[in-house]
Amino acid sequence: MPLTGGSALGCVAALDVGGTKIEAGVVDPRGGVLARARIPTPPDHGGVGAAQELFASAAELLAAVIAEASVVVDAVGVGCGGPMDASTVSPLNITQWRRFPLRAALVAEFGLPVGVDNDAKALALAEGAHGAASDVENFLAMVVSTGVGGGLVLDGRLLDGAMGNAGHIGHLVVDPQGRRCGCGGRGCLEAQVSGTAIAEITGRPASEADLSVRRWAGRLVGRAVGSVCNLLDLQLAVLAGSVSIGFGAPFVEAAQQELDRVARLPNCAGARIRIGGLAADGPLVGAACVGRLALSGTDL
Repeated sequence: MPLTGGSALGCVAALDVGGTKIEAGVVDPRGGVLARARIPTPPDHGGVGAAQELFASAAELLAAVIAEASVVVDAVGVGCGGPMDASTVSPLNITQWRRFPLRAALVAEFGLPVGVDNDAKALALAEGAHGAASDVENFLAMVVSTGVGGGLVLDGRLLDGAMGNAGHIGHLVVDPQGRRCGCGGRGCLEAQVSGTAIAEITGRPASEADLSVRRWAGRLVGRAVGSVCNLLDLQLAVLAGSVSIGFGAPFVEAAQQELDRVARLPNCAGARIRIGGLAADGPLVGAACVGRLALSGTDL
């Protein structure tokens, strides 16, 4: 399937920017991570220089990893939280960046082709090229972590949407009476089951959530996945992220049970949930796929 991240070969510098951590790496053409490093996402201290200070931290990390890998990199690829548009990023969980020109800033810093896309869409590229969806042409890839995002592949093609935000399953409403979301809505999946939301609900880190919370979160994820399967005629959802992986079998089992309950149309019955096949490498491999698309001249 055409999800190899473009035909261009060579190593790519990869950057995964999230609300909790920033990770950088160098990825080879086979999806192998040659070097990597991470830092906590700097907190927003406000002020006119906050956006540039965050960028400087990310660029410094990326430069250090490129030096450590001791290889020539042909492009830079970035997976970042959304929303975003063709030239700027405005992640809901990174308040320093509002309409920040991340692509242009990286081009100026490194002098290389740069691709920037939603981190969950990047994961979809990675799982389609090297992971749990490598044998499938229609699937949803989903990240449940600090936030909740998604990427959609139909007929072997990653969907972009009008401004590049297609697949944002985190803002599908799963409980109309639920919590207020950072997007301004209420009851969005992200407001209910993201790591941030679970910590606020339980008063402790999401990693310490008890069995009942893990099952509850799984049910809501399965509800959202089922609705997407019904809408788009899908048979597979690939899950990644610290909550999906860290919550383990009870979370996945509850999600699958709810998916089975919701997706009842003949074409969707039997739709499956799989945990991503790339584990901790997924975000960097996905960012590298975005960089390869930029290098090959594909319009993101």
